[in-house]
Parts: sequence; structure tokens; C-alpha cells
Amino acid sequence: MRIAFTFRNLESSDAVKQYATDKIAKFQKYLHAPLEADVVASLERHLQCVDVTIVSGPSRYEAREESADMYASIDLVMDKLDAQLKREKGAQTDRKRGAGGIAALNGKNK
Repeated sequence: MRIAFTFRNLESSDAVKQYATDKIAKFQKYLHAPLEADVVASLERHLQCVDVTIVSGPSRYEAREESADMYASIDLVMDKLDAQLKREKGAQTDRKRGAGGIAALNGKNK
């Protein structure tokens, strides 16, 4: 697992890095390949913005969130990424279940 942090218009914080790392590490259970993540934390006017990009094998997940608090922004962006990962996992499961199995081989699904 590789996580790269970029801070724009604000100082680097070990607490923010650790918080985001802990949240991102939980996504590894949904992915087969080791994940690589890029986290960009920025200050735009009065908003704390967080952009996260996760790449695992051929899959790529991206999310952006803005709020008045950096930790709240991290939580919100992680919720978006969690929804994307669960949706992808569900789609993979549906494709496996919808393959037809033995009934398709016997010609009963026509």
C-alpha cells in the first residue's frame, strides 16, 4: 500500500496524514491488488478540500469533498469512496451470479 500526500496552501500535518492513512487502509479489504492512493489536501478560500484517488490494478476511484473542517472533509470523501468500492464489488458479484451456470449449459435459460 502506497499513499502519497500533497498539501496546498496549508502546512503539512502528521495528524491529518495518520487519520487519512487509517481510513484508506480499511479499503484494502475490498481490493485484490495492493492499492496506491494520492491524497491532496488544500485550502481554498475558507474551505478545507480533500481530493483522493485510489488505484488498484485496473480500477481507479476518485472523490473530492469540501467543508469547513479538514477531518470532516476526509470523512465525507471516504464515504464517497466506500460507496464506489461497494458498488463495484456488487457489480462483480452480480456478473458472477448472472452467468447462468449449469442451467445455461442445458439450454433452460432461453
